Amino acid sequence: MFKGASSLSLDDKGRFAVPTKYRQQLMSEDHGELICTIAINEPCLWLYPLSEWHEIEARLQKLSNMNPRARRLQRMLLGHATEYQLDKNGRILLAPSLRTHAGLNKKIMLVGLLNKFEIWDEDRWHQQMQLDTELERSGEFEASPELDNFSL
Repeated sequence: MFKGASSLSLDDKGRFAVPTKYRQQLMSEDHGELICTIAINEPCLWLYPLSEWHEIEARLQKLSNMNPRARRLQRMLLGHATEYQLDKNGRILLAPSLRTHAGLNKKIMLVGLLNKFEIWDEDRWHQQMQLDTELERSGEFEASPELDNFSL
């Protein structure tokens, strides 16, 4: 499971190095194979280990292609899905279309979210964290039954 946020830099070619704390797990469980696609509701990318992505594909395959929302979801996630292999230095070269979608500049954030990572432009990440914190403090957010009994 992935957790934590890491500030990273994209090089001139659009590559970033996955932090070493994640590399061994990614190499041993998925041979360094990853899938990156767009996040559907936020200006960031989702980066999945290949084994986790297979589960996403299986769930997407079960959706009816006759349902317009299901088709949109399939089109967005699968249409942007790009396969990557960590290079010998633990780097990934992000496709220009993915970088453009997420508005990535030189400084990015790689955020571990249990079964996947999010990749954010660093400035947008900080803005999002500020917004999220303000919303939680204000109490003005959508009801979520699955969080009703959640405690820390």
